[in-house]
Amino acid sequence: MATVHIPAQLRPMTAGVEHLEIDAANVRQLIESLETRFPGLRERLCDGDRIRAGLQVAIDGALSNKGFAARLAASSDVYFLPAIGGG
Repeated sequence: MATVHIPAQLRPMTAGVEHLEIDAANVRQLIESLETRFPGLRERLCDGDRIRAGLQVAIDGALSNKGFAARLAASSDVYFLPAIGGG
């Protein structure tokens, strides 16, 4: 099962859960599973049918630009990270 790490700013919605294992083949399934466990979380991660602007998905240490279609392995580590900008 993939391990998803919950960002600190979203932990109030997960009763403080920092990470959990989820059986999912891609990011879409992972988010839907999170929504089932923690209603309202999808709205904080997504804008319609895409990852919310200002968030990046990192899978196994690499940023992904595939959004919901990004594939997960059974041993994947998944992080939702705020995008960093600057000048």
